[in-house]
Amino acid sequence: MLRLGTPLSNQFSLTFSACRQLRKVQARPFRSSIKMSSAKTVEHIVLFKVKEETEASKVSEMVNGLGSLLSLDTVLHLSVGPLLRNRSSSLTFTHMLHTRYKSKEDLQAYSAHPSHVTVVKENVLPIMDDIMAVDWIADGLSTVVPPPGSALRVSFLKLKEGAAGDEVLGVVRGIPESFKQISEFSVGENFSPGRAKGFSIASLAVFAGPSELEALDSNQELVNYQKDKVRDQIESVVVVDYVVPPPPPAPSASL
Repeated sequence: MLRLGTPLSNQFSLTFSACRQLRKVQARPFRSSIKMSSAKTVEHIVLFKVKEETEASKVSEMVNGLGSLLSLDTVLHLSVGPLLRNRSSSLTFTHMLHTRYKSKEDLQAYSAHPSHVTVVKENVLPIMDDIMAVDWIADGLSTVVPPPGSALRVSFLKLKEGAAGDEVLGVVRGIPESFKQISEFSVGENFSPGRAKGFSIASLAVFAGPSELEALDSNQELVNYQKDKVRDQIESVVVVDYVVPPPPPAPSASL
């Protein structure tokens, strides 16, 4: 079983290894084509660790099954697929699901929907080593659906006991001011602690593509300056990178 809660000094290391499962599986992801403006949007991120011995066909069934849930009425956006990078040598998540909703009630309806329950029971849980899920409310997103090819950096923070959560949130909210490569930024407090493993602050940064994400990492002086602002208040972090895949090809018309 995966041990979460890696010390911050290790989590911030630039050394990471690609997940073995990602080299074995090329699964087809799904996502929405809806674009809209929203004052508030509910973010739902799930990280999966697939068992190493899992057959590629089973992983594809999981991804395709989760992707099919885009058809549910409450889902504004859904993207699922393998991670680009897991930025910690101690964490071995392999896949990510990202969905968005208009309200907490819509997220609850998605979670309780029979189709969702069936996919989780039949396609997800049988091949899982670990699952982590975090939910928060984002303000003022200009685009609910990140364009295909966009690179996402998802970060979860676990605060030390007695840490000033509002202060940490304020620092995280200011990140886009220093890193102009970020085209969209979402941050908030987790409101679903059941599967979050104690992580209470989440953020999602959208980049035009992987090269823009790498450009951010190359500016280590500024990166370290931002980290130092909250380092003493953070117990551990989870950081993963993910690229929004292109839509699946449209079915050919029958003659």
